Amino acid sequence: MHASAARFAERAREEYGFEAEIEEFPEGTKTAVDAAEAVGCSVGQIVKSIVLVAEDGVAEADDDGCDVVVVLTAGDNRVDTEALASELGAETVRTANPEEVKDATGWSIGGVPPFCHERSVPTYLDESLRTHDRIWAAAGTPDAVFELSPDDLRRIADPEPTAAFE
Repeated sequence: MHASAARFAERAREEYGFEAEIEEFPEGTKTAVDAAEAVGCSVGQIVKSIVLVAEDGVAEADDDGCDVVVVLTAGDNRVDTEALASELGAETVRTANPEEVKDATGWSIGGVPPFCHERSVPTYLDESLRTHDRIWAAAGTPDAVFELSPDDLRRIADPEPTAAFE
């Protein structure tokens, strides 16, 4: 098992008592479509951990007026950044750059799990994920995923619901 996936599994167990059964796919699960094909599920059952930066006007912003947030969205949905900015009271919301992603979550783009982040990051949920019995999310690398229930996701990640999707 890749060291990052093993680190995720260990943190999930230690921090949340969650046993992540990680599956690795050498061909990669870099996109939601790739992940769905690899595990044999619908694209809507894939959890994308989208790391974004809300700028200006956010109550929890850091010294430069920015706040990193994570939106857990179904693989067949896209975040509406204008709607999310409005919801958060931010001037704008943009995609985080690789350094911001790594700094906030401790993981690299493509492998960000929905929880076990490096620091406390406000997290939001696409409620359409709750329509499935089982969902799959990244496990620390672009090649590793794990299965969980929507209830496990809500219990562990403790996300706020959002309707900011296109």
